[in-house]
Amino acid sequence: MFANSYYALVAGFKEYALDGELKGFDIEAILSEVFEVLSSKDRKTVELLYAYYDCENLISRHNGSSTYNALGRLSSEEVEEELRRPSLLVEPLAKVVRAYASPESEDAEDMDLTQPFAKALMTAYYKACAASGSRLLREWSAMDRTIRNIVAATLARRQGVAIEGVVVGEDSVTESLVRSSAADFGLRAELPFVEQLVVAVADEQNMVEKERKIDNIRWAELSELSTFDYFDLNAVIAYLVKANMVARWAALDAKVGREMFDRLVAELDGKEMINKL
Repeated sequence: MFANSYYALVAGFKEYALDGELKGFDIEAILSEVFEVLSSKDRKTVELLYAYYDCENLISRHNGSSTYNALGRLSSEEVEEELRRPSLLVEPLAKVVRAYASPESEDAEDMDLTQPFAKALMTAYYKACAASGSRLLREWSAMDRTIRNIVAATLARRQGVAIEGVVVGEDSVTESLVRSSAADFGLRAELPFVEQLVVAVADEQNMVEKERKIDNIRWAELSELSTFDYFDLNAVIAYLVKANMVARWAALDAKVGREMFDRLVAELDGKEMINKL
């Protein structure tokens, strides 16, 4: 009936039950089960998805901070070692790390080292995702970059900071963010959610509410991208991205985390999935 081997895995996702305080939610347990089932090729795709958090940790450590996001696949000790001698990172990311560690090296020859390490590393990360064999990872990483760029550009505009210094990548959206003086950066026709996102970033004083609104937009856009993905790798990726949001909110705000988890379970209702086929 289904063209892949992940039916049992995806159908079982909703079995992760939580108590009212989200104490039962364990993203590591979910990942452990996922990695056990995935093929070697698909495992590398999911590892690339989570390399985003490795990038966060590498940037943090490079900038002298001890902040560590546990969603990264590299341990805190491995992050430190990768900054010295990268061996676990995918090559595009490893090349950036080597170049900034040794500006006179061959890796640095075709790289603009005047840009911040963070921008260079995230640019490499999103390029790696753009080359992925997973349609959803390609499309979601592009959307994720767009949403993060709009948030960064809105904040930069409010603070009087040059927008070109805070956005990642080069496309029509980043060009509009840099050049447009319109409230919605001239993106309303291309991105219907942009006005809602800009308002959330610019006008909401409550930080928890602001972050909730941004994640609701990210969630909705991901749901749209994965509408017709049911029991394949793309369905696994979509679930994990949402589970990551639940994990984040479980730590930040139990009430929001619970709401997001309930939403995730509702979307995974097997009858609803089958009715869509």
